[in-house]
Amino acid sequence: MEESHVTRLVAPHAGLLWRRVLLCAQICFLMCSMACCLAGPSFAQDLAPPASGTISGVVLDPNGGVVASARIRLTQGKKEAMETGPDAEGHFTFSGVPPGVFQLTVSAEGFISQDMPGELQPGETLSLPPVSLSIIGTTTEVRVSVTTYELAEEQIKIEETQRVLGVIPNYYVSYQQNTLPLRPKQKFELAWKTSVDPVTFAAAGAFAGIEQAENVYSGYGQGSKGFAKRYGAAYGDAFVGVMVGGALLPSLFKQDPRYFYKGTGSTWSRAEYAIANAVICKGDNGKWQVDYSGIMGSLAAGGISNLYYPAKNRNGFGLTMQNTAISIGGSAIGNLFQEFLVRHLTPHTRGPQSIKP
Repeated sequence: MEESHVTRLVAPHAGLLWRRVLLCAQICFLMCSMACCLAGPSFAQDLAPPASGTISGVVLDPNGGVVASARIRLTQGKKEAMETGPDAEGHFTFSGVPPGVFQLTVSAEGFISQDMPGELQPGETLSLPPVSLSIIGTTTEVRVSVTTYELAEEQIKIEETQRVLGVIPNYYVSYQQNTLPLRPKQKFELAWKTSVDPVTFAAAGAFAGIEQAENVYSGYGQGSKGFAKRYGAAYGDAFVGVMVGGALLPSLFKQDPRYFYKGTGSTWSRAEYAIANAVICKGDNGKWQVDYSGIMGSLAAGGISNLYYPAKNRNGFGLTMQNTAISIGGSAIGNLFQEFLVRHLTPHTRGPQSIKP
């Protein structure tokens, strides 16, 4: 009896509880439905993918011309890059570009690459300002390497302007410091220019005239034939002497046939230097040594002169040694004049100067 009483007391309360739960569920469902209806459009929009856009532009050179070889690359973070090129008028277009931050890289051979960052909005058609590519500036490094031969040529050109009183050649004297040695070709060129100088021909004529007036080498006779023979002998002595002693032997012995002006020190030291240079010379290695070229050149000239001097004046070895001694003595006297006088009479001399390779 007690159990039925309890059941009668609890059953009404349980039914009421379930009705209340069901009512709350219905209310919640209704509210959720209304919320979905109100937020439906925006919610659907959030779920839909963002609209892609378009990026376009034009690539030109500094003069406004089309850069047909340009390559335009579009990158967006980790997304796959897009690449295209300009059309005939330089325009380019990227379609279907996802919105967001991007970077455009424009490059072409011979031009400096340009990077253009930007941001594309959803569905935007973005037109970029013209991209003007600058030409790569080329730097050309030119190394001018002047050889010792070329510098020696310049020194020779200076020496070839040296003329005593502006007339008499004074080629075989250097007034410059650090004078470079001559190559064999340059030695022969200098000897040849001396030999064919008009003053050399005139000097041979003057010597021939004096010898004829004094009847030196009487075996030549007098008259025009005698003068011609004396002239030939005088010029032959000069030619053989300068070619053998000033070019051939200096090339073989690697010696410099020129006189190097001292110009400093006491008078006595300069005189000693000038006289000594009649028998010593500077080698192509820059060191002083016995002037084999000059001494043997005088011997050779004296020996060759026996071929064209009159038979009665050919004293063989005696004449050769005599002419050699005269040549050496003449060189000593000439050097003294060079050291103390000639430079003051020679216009356009340059020195002492330092010319280095």
